[in-house]
Amino acid sequence: MFTKQKISLLFIILTVITIFIAGCSAQQSSETNANEAENAEAAETETSESEGADSEYPIKMEHAFGETVIDSKPESVATVQWANHDVALALGVVPVGFSAANYGVEDDSGLLPWTAEKLDELGVDDPNIFQDTDGLDFEAISDSNPDVILAAYSGITQEDYDLLSQIAPVVAYENGPWLTTWREQVMLNATGMGMKEEGEQLIKETENLIQEKASEYPEMQGKKVVWVNFSANDMSELHLYTDTDPRGAFLEELGMEYPESVTNEITDPSSYSLSLSAENADILNDADILIGYGDETLYEAVKADPVLGKIPAIERGSVVSIGNGTPMAASGNPNPLSIAYTIDDYLELIKGAISKIDE
Repeated sequence: MFTKQKISLLFIILTVITIFIAGCSAQQSSETNANEAENAEAAETETSESEGADSEYPIKMEHAFGETVIDSKPESVATVQWANHDVALALGVVPVGFSAANYGVEDDSGLLPWTAEKLDELGVDDPNIFQDTDGLDFEAISDSNPDVILAAYSGITQEDYDLLSQIAPVVAYENGPWLTTWREQVMLNATGMGMKEEGEQLIKETENLIQEKASEYPEMQGKKVVWVNFSANDMSELHLYTDTDPRGAFLEELGMEYPESVTNEITDPSSYSLSLSAENADILNDADILIGYGDETLYEAVKADPVLGKIPAIERGSVVSIGNGTPMAASGNPNPLSIAYTIDDYLELIKGAISKIDE
């Protein structure tokens, strides 16, 4: 039997327990609300940061023809002329259309081997290729319905640019036609695609590859080199690519350098080539090695010439002859895909030319 005192005590105990449970419930509710508020704040911050990233648009890009404005991240990308599609592919983006390669292709595919290899890696077996080797196919480009057109490494004219701009914003070269280095190709095209950070990473990876490969050929460092083309049909002239041209710039990146006797002749720093009379061939006398398009037959013809044959590098055979129209010749205008595909073979050819210096 419960007495009144016991009942009163039991009532007090139950009351205390009820108050304690209520307090715990309130504290838990408060903590839940705090966590929800914290999560909401984090989500709001994330959204704000995302909106901040989006607010980087419109992207404005200055170039040789004026300014291109890209209002939002492109979902479809087309490219024209040389190698711009390789940059997109290297970044994992398959263009909705791109120009057929007009040099170095040994079949009727319109694809250089490194392009074909990357397309296969990305699972693309039927790319949309513009057959525009004789001029841009504006109708085909328009039909591909791009959000942006990449032409960072190209020779497009003002008229080409104006017509392309009617289709989509155009990423053009900054200074002059065919002067864009492989790094500039990557950065300009990646920026136009809304992938600047990815472009920076691609440059870093490619630089690491070049440095790793070049370090295996210490005899190459500091050697004087010139990219010069001769013609068996006309020995009265020679054609040089300057160190501003991507071909010459890449040789310097490998650790070689153009001799002053050549660079002193380059009066236009924006020019990618230089034509000289054979009478001035002595500017090549300081070159340790010469690189150019051609084969053994052309080399023998140059060596037999009474003027050109006196160039020291020609006399001793310190010459890299790159078969004209071959993939190796096409890789002379480098991009990340072509560099990775050909650098081993290229360095071996250069090593062979250097080996003739001390013979």
